[in-house]
Amino acid sequence: MPDTSPHDPVQDAPTSREASAQAAALDDSAEDAAAGTAAPPPAAVRTTIAVPESISMVGLLGSADELLRLVEAELDADVHVRGNEISVTGQPADNAFAVRVFDELIALLGTGQQLRPDSVRRVIGMLKAGGAERPADVLSLDIISRRGRTIRPKTLNQKRYVDAIDAHTIVFGIGPAGTGKTYLAMAKAVQALQTKNVNRIILTRPAVEAGERLGYLPGTLSEKIDPYLRPLYDALHDMVDPESIPRLMAAGTIEVAPLAYMRGRAQPYDAKVLTPNGFMPIGTLQVGDLVVGSNGLPTPVLGVYPQGVKDVYRVTTQDGASTLACGEHLWTVTTPDDRRRGTSRTLETQEMVGNLRWGAGAHRYELPLVDAVEFEPQEVPLDPYALGLLLGDGCRTTSTTPSFSTSDPELVGALESALEGIELVHESGPDHVLRQVHGGRGGLRIANPVTEAIRELDLAGTRSATKFVPWVYSHNSADVRIALLQGLLDSDGGPVTQQDRTCRIRYTTTSERLRDDVMFLVRSLGGVVTRRTRLPAGRAPGMAQGRPVHDRRAAHVLEIRLPADVQPFRLERKRRVYEAAGGGRPMRFIDSIEPVGVMETMCIQVAAQDSLYVTDDFIVTHNTLNDAFVILDEAQNTTAEQMKMFLTRLGFGSKIVVTGDVTQVDLPGGAQSGLKIVREILDGVEDVHFANLTSSDVVRHRLVGDIVDAYERWDASRQPTTTRPAAPARPARPRRQGS
Repeated sequence: MPDTSPHDPVQDAPTSREASAQAAALDDSAEDAAAGTAAPPPAAVRTTIAVPESISMVGLLGSADELLRLVEAELDADVHVRGNEISVTGQPADNAFAVRVFDELIALLGTGQQLRPDSVRRVIGMLKAGGAERPADVLSLDIISRRGRTIRPKTLNQKRYVDAIDAHTIVFGIGPAGTGKTYLAMAKAVQALQTKNVNRIILTRPAVEAGERLGYLPGTLSEKIDPYLRPLYDALHDMVDPESIPRLMAAGTIEVAPLAYMRGRAQPYDAKVLTPNGFMPIGTLQVGDLVVGSNGLPTPVLGVYPQGVKDVYRVTTQDGASTLACGEHLWTVTTPDDRRRGTSRTLETQEMVGNLRWGAGAHRYELPLVDAVEFEPQEVPLDPYALGLLLGDGCRTTSTTPSFSTSDPELVGALESALEGIELVHESGPDHVLRQVHGGRGGLRIANPVTEAIRELDLAGTRSATKFVPWVYSHNSADVRIALLQGLLDSDGGPVTQQDRTCRIRYTTTSERLRDDVMFLVRSLGGVVTRRTRLPAGRAPGMAQGRPVHDRRAAHVLEIRLPADVQPFRLERKRRVYEAAGGGRPMRFIDSIEPVGVMETMCIQVAAQDSLYVTDDFIVTHNTLNDAFVILDEAQNTTAEQMKMFLTRLGFGSKIVVTGDVTQVDLPGGAQSGLKIVREILDGVEDVHFANLTSSDVVRHRLVGDIVDAYERWDASRQPTTTRPAAPARPARPRRQGS
């Protein structure tokens, strides 16, 4: 544009003395106005802006001065450009505003951004709205970049929304369509995944158009849910390499599912959950009850949620353990690739079906093992190691003095040391009698304490096929359980070595109940155990005093692996063999997943840091979402119950962003939107933030914002007025009480 002519009635910017004189003149003009005399407008001034040489004037003004014309249309001042100088002519306040506009545009160019008409309009709009934030700071906040494209907030409210996601655990982004609610939340989710602040992204939205009953829609699961999740897919493809998305989804790093599947992590009501008092049906649990977490310690139940009828699968591990769970139930597993990287993944039951083998038939998915469970310590009537020896090689009839049969002097000494006031007296062969040191000779006879303890534990009269581990020992501290197991293994167990392989432990018993008790002990200590049964038919007889002794009962053989910190033997010769070969690492793999039918199910939420809890056969599973960035889109179409269910899925180290437009509720039957009432419910709750976006934050076509405003005006015009004149032709009908 041409420079200002010297004949124009324009003054240069006034000095401070001239400014004082102008102020006095303004006071005089005010007095004249009060007297009814109009004062002439103050003279225009010129302000010059020097653009740094590093800034391209074409980038600042636009092609064919497109951006300059846009700025002029928004300013109440004349703008002239000559070289790298911009002159602004107008009233002082108008000039000051123009200077701020160009300063912000220059600052944006300095960050490497390219100015476009929409960014210029946003700068001007933010400056007109006031506020402490600089537009250049708002529009230069980079979230993620991909292939030269950077995603950043474009309005002040969007920046506040993004900042709130950083600062709070749960954020609600509420506003009309086109304001970037979901897109920015997705960008923050990808950023959190790239910076390893979370391990997975979970994207969900209600499939309200299908009534959340996706099972009745034709096609595969993907074909059913893709139409409802397409906006989330589109945003994801803008931010992540499309070729990597299938791999990330297969690994469980990105999960996209309708809201109906978020609530599906469930087990049947009769599935067992380990508590400090033993296994209990999950259907009997209530909020506040304690269950056992993967670290072996009690953790409270935070939520109990009935899930209705679902397809249920039996998940079986290679060591014979099994439990029941629905297809959407979550499992933390480790594949061979994960082990090499030192990571794990979380998958649904149905995601693993048909994919359980790796390479040449090896198991693909390894489950975590529970740490040694810490049951409440209890007093016991008999030393646990001594009880283990007596269960193995002792006589417990109590009709005679208790006895112990062994040819190993070390075991005789160990048992005698463990039983205070008892001495082992050799009778014949391997037989030893457990006699009291002070048995009442020549005076009052005192009952044998071992006999008394056996009777107290209900072991009196038990034989090889009926013996068992008393509950007070199996549900006691880890030290008690280890000592008991050592006694059992020193008497009836032993190390089994194979060339070039680590040592396993073998234990044999004819008692089914004792077999199950030993399996309980091993698994409660973080070990794994497999079992097999040798039937008596066809087995070669043993020899006793030169005579054959035929087996009359089945023998239950257990193969055991224990953690490195659990020593299975006290007997020196067995311990030496075991330590020489090494016990190896106990491992548990998913071996099969088979459908078992339809059952009533429920799920629980626990307070454990990893959300893991122990179910049937000490299988470790979990139910909530830890270290995840979870986005619920179109939340206006959730019911109040669905919103509560979703929010209570929050796990440790996770973030939740809920987005929606309360003016576009599509719930059938007049159901109340959970998004509409959640603000009232959670108002004042710490670490929960509500971000509101308006039509001024629309980043789509400019018409979208105008359409939103037009609909808001139309809705406001249809609201009933607070007072209405009474109709003169019809008398007022008396109101019923309570109406």
